[in-house]
Amino acid sequence: MKSQKFYRMVTLVSISLFLLATINSCDTGSDPKWTETGTGTIRIVSNRGGETLGYSTTSGVQILTVDRYGFKDLNQNGELDKYEDWRLSVEERAQDLASKMSIEQIAGLMLYSAHQSIPATGSRGGTYGGVPYEESGANPWNLSDAQITFLTEDNLRHVLITTVESAEVAARWNNNLQAWVEGLGLGIPANNSSDPRHQTSADAGYYVDSQGAISLWPGSLGLAATFDPQLVEQFGDIASKEYRALGISTSLSPQIDLATEPRWSRVNGTFGEDPQLAADMARAYVDGFQTSSGDKEISSGWGYNSVNTMIKHWPGGGSGEGGRDAHYGYGKYAVYPGNNFNELLIPFTEGALKLDGKTKMATAVMPYYTISWNQDAQYGENVGNAYSKYMITDLLRETYQFDGVVCTDWGITNDESPDITNMMGGGRCWGVEEGYTIAERHYKIIMAGVDQFGGNNDADPIIEAYRIGVKEHGEDFMRARFEKSAVRLLKNMLRVGLFENPYLDIDESAQTVGKADYMAAGYEAQLKSIVMLKNKDSVLPLEKNKTVYIPMQYRPESRDWFGNTIPESYSYPVNMDIVKQYFNVTDDPSTADYGLVFMDNPNSGSGYSTADAEAGGNGYMPISLQYGEYIAEYARDPSLAGDPRDVLNRSYKGKTVTPVNTSDLDMVLDTREVMAGKPVIVSLTMSNPTVMAEFENEADAILVNFGVQDQAIMDILTGEVEPSALLPLQMPANMKTVEEQCEDVPHDMECYVDSEGNAYDFAFGMNWKGVINDNRTRKYKK
Repeated sequence: MKSQKFYRMVTLVSISLFLLATINSCDTGSDPKWTETGTGTIRIVSNRGGETLGYSTTSGVQILTVDRYGFKDLNQNGELDKYEDWRLSVEERAQDLASKMSIEQIAGLMLYSAHQSIPATGSRGGTYGGVPYEESGANPWNLSDAQITFLTEDNLRHVLITTVESAEVAARWNNNLQAWVEGLGLGIPANNSSDPRHQTSADAGYYVDSQGAISLWPGSLGLAATFDPQLVEQFGDIASKEYRALGISTSLSPQIDLATEPRWSRVNGTFGEDPQLAADMARAYVDGFQTSSGDKEISSGWGYNSVNTMIKHWPGGGSGEGGRDAHYGYGKYAVYPGNNFNELLIPFTEGALKLDGKTKMATAVMPYYTISWNQDAQYGENVGNAYSKYMITDLLRETYQFDGVVCTDWGITNDESPDITNMMGGGRCWGVEEGYTIAERHYKIIMAGVDQFGGNNDADPIIEAYRIGVKEHGEDFMRARFEKSAVRLLKNMLRVGLFENPYLDIDESAQTVGKADYMAAGYEAQLKSIVMLKNKDSVLPLEKNKTVYIPMQYRPESRDWFGNTIPESYSYPVNMDIVKQYFNVTDDPSTADYGLVFMDNPNSGSGYSTADAEAGGNGYMPISLQYGEYIAEYARDPSLAGDPRDVLNRSYKGKTVTPVNTSDLDMVLDTREVMAGKPVIVSLTMSNPTVMAEFENEADAILVNFGVQDQAIMDILTGEVEPSALLPLQMPANMKTVEEQCEDVPHDMECYVDSEGNAYDFAFGMNWKGVINDNRTRKYKK
């Protein structure tokens, strides 16, 4: 009997132990649902059925266990605050954190740093321990003195990254940065950002199955030339993964201004002049960048592969009078002679703010520097767009229901430079140049509905703006206004998981950025962006290993966009090592089968001349799209906009300008002569529409690219790939039509008709069979 009772007892104990193990395996016990791993200072906390956390042992942050889950105690108070609870909504967490922040901390959140290179070297260099990087012995991923100061003293949490030494260095720097700010105050992470960084390098080679520094894609105008929104969404998807691997969670792109003014220096950053195409491309770009899926998704399409997009430039910056740009005082006015302001909004309102994907709309908007001349229908102000309550609150926020972040363009609150041509010497405070202190400009911008100040590392003017507001409206009003901006800014950080895990796996970052598959996708996109305008007698494709003559290119000394001197040069305009992989090259045209001319579109300057002003003129000059000397016979007089403090009539009628690269035209004409009737093929790198009349008849074939690797041009020339791109812009017949078109109206120029009878209009392009007519042209062609 004892034996039976004993065995029954053993059996019951075994069953009990089994049931207990089963209960524990179903997570109904009291053991934590999280485990911690990691080596070194970065620790990873994995929550079963919850979010993965990352923290640094150097920050002082500990892991709290609540309901058996792990949470980061970011403010180190030993309690789980709502903003630390990843189970709650983004909105609830952001509101909780904003309510806990001091005005000084919110002011820091409203800053967006000046450009930061990693390491801090070159023209924007910094110090490490008080000495330049080159002398410091610091690692390239260390924080510079300036970075430590603005993170610690000014509470800045939005950092604009420019150059990085490598993906590994960027990832290590990110981890150092995040560990530093995690240990400060409320433990708010850094939201790092970048301007577009996937542009091609013309002389770079492409090697199948090889990794690069980062995938190389055509610029926005080249992407537009594909007329393929799905390709643009693919770019966004790949670029966002590379950005996150570099520690970047906000993209200061896309630039979706309509390129309605063909002389504007930023046409090459747009998706062209057509509202529908630009809207489709903008929507695809933002969907690609912002959408995470699978195990990378946190909620509503947002997650660890998501990158916030800052669309620019509201309400469109492409209608500067005479093509002048608003980085400079002489280009501060956007004009609307066609009364077409509303059409310029379409890429925003019908594109980036009306997505197909789950994230619904772009999360941030950047207004342009321009004064949208006489477009304020409510208050009658002519001020820069970020200063305009009508443009930001009435139009963007109320009419179009945008409640995301609005960030100024860089450097708009400082006093203007006394030199109108010096972009770097002062602020772009257009419309409020006089009668305002720097703090008062900040206040006006905040009250217009803006949340953030681009290029500002100093919180003091924002804090002073708060004090101005308190005197005018009271503490409660201004506190609520600042918290509203804080909530908008914090939501963008929370959506992409920065509060949970802002840290990077160094090896994974190095393997992700520029991986072979991404490089291949970028190169294929480059091939799809090259437009063939002419192919007389089907001279293309060329036979490989034939002999080609390529003229050298002369450039006189000139100045770049920033005013830096570009030295005189005389060199080949193409990577000859790449050319020699496809052709035999000769300096003797008589022995060549073909002449290949590589040229750039005309560059006649920015529309202002100090010499003209010093000689008694008004300083304003034409911007020409032709290579030869241009006399502005048909220019507008008087100008539509002007500054009584400076020059009221900005007309340049009757003035003469010659592009610095007028010799590019000579390259074509001279090559035609020395080739003695043998075929001449022109490859034109284009950033603005070009008057083709000066050289088209001298070329047997013409290819246009908007920034690609030389190798891609070779692959088109030799028939490795058939051209398929279309013009995203009209090509003007002459400068008369350029002068007479309206800066704010697309598709309003007389287009050039070539010797083959083809009009170089929007959506024109050729393949080997002739003029392209397909689903793209049926959808978009006018």
